[in-house]
Amino acid sequence: MKKRILLSLAIAFMFAGCGGSDEEVAEFNKPALYWYQKIADSISRGNMDKADAYYISLKSEHMRSPLMPTTMMMLSHAHMNKEEYLLANYYLDEYNKRYGEGDSREYTDFMKLKASFLGVKDVYKDQKLIMDSIESSKVYIYRYPGSAYAPLVNTMLIRLHMSQYLLNENIAALYERTDKPDAAKIYRDKNKGSVVEMTDITPPEKGIIGYVFD
Repeated sequence: MKKRILLSLAIAFMFAGCGGSDEEVAEFNKPALYWYQKIADSISRGNMDKADAYYISLKSEHMRSPLMPTTMMMLSHAHMNKEEYLLANYYLDEYNKRYGEGDSREYTDFMKLKASFLGVKDVYKDQKLIMDSIESSKVYIYRYPGSAYAPLVNTMLIRLHMSQYLLNENIAALYERTDKPDAAKIYRDKNKGSVVEMTDITPPEKGIIGYVFD
């Protein structure tokens, strides 16, 4: 997954260079504030490829700039707003590596959970993401029991459990329709001991995942 993210950033840099003027392509050795303003302007224009490319310039020329943490958070939020959750998590990981201490780590860990949660688009294709998000949510609640974000994390966790329950139930029903009762039993058994029951679940029309943050 990390290779895919780095590849996306490399492609973004390439397109940003190809799409701009000759002067933009040749830009280098600029002050950190210059790159920061370029990133902010690109985000405001909705051009995330350019924003990512300017981030690479800022990072390569001013790794220790005090503008770096703000830039990473700004980019993570911008990618999340664009529903580009892998890239949002990339910047949050970058932030945690360098600045993830104390209260800031509590917030960035929550944002990573939110990005993963909203990244679930298809319960059939995203089964591993659902399972990983469940485990990460449990770790978060254990690590930050008094967090202001704990109620939202608990809500996400319940929705993830519901999604997993419905997935297992739907697969079991499919096997029953195809006269494979043994396979159906395997998936029904996975729901035994779940923190939710079928009677607890009323799937919303737009999907059980993302509407928590609407």
